[in-house]
Amino acid sequence: MLGRTYEGQNCSAARTLELVGERWTLLILRDVLLRDLKTFGEFRASLGLARNVLSARLDHLVGEGFLRRRPYGGHADHYEYLPTDKAADLLPVILALNAWGDRWAAPQGPPTLFRHSVCGAAVEQKLECDECGEFTDPRQVVAVPGPGRQGMT
Repeated sequence: MLGRTYEGQNCSAARTLELVGERWTLLILRDVLLRDLKTFGEFRASLGLARNVLSARLDHLVGEGFLRRRPYGGHADHYEYLPTDKAADLLPVILALNAWGDRWAAPQGPPTLFRHSVCGAAVEQKLECDECGEFTDPRQVVAVPGPGRQGMT
């Protein structure tokens, strides 16, 4: 992972990777957002990772505001983990990673299909120009300085 200092790295992608770039983090968020998993046991069964790793990842996601912890089952030490708006805003990123993986890393075809819950049609991500509404080839996207670029060369 990237360092915690950003000298020369005035980049929102770099900052985002510091928060969610560890692989288990994105897989937990996938499970929360797309599989409706909520409990430690459900995450453990889905991901098969060590208790200490899962505990650390969940603590991180709660601490960074991606999940909120709520007691359940009448036990003081049993919690369910619920996504916040901050987590929900990562859904397009997770869907984009899946789409890339379906194209380049799934020789047998997509393991999961994503459908619109209202009509059942396939959900597809597209880059769309805010001004003209035209769908944009990713190779036509360029980066230009933004307001947070101050002080950078």
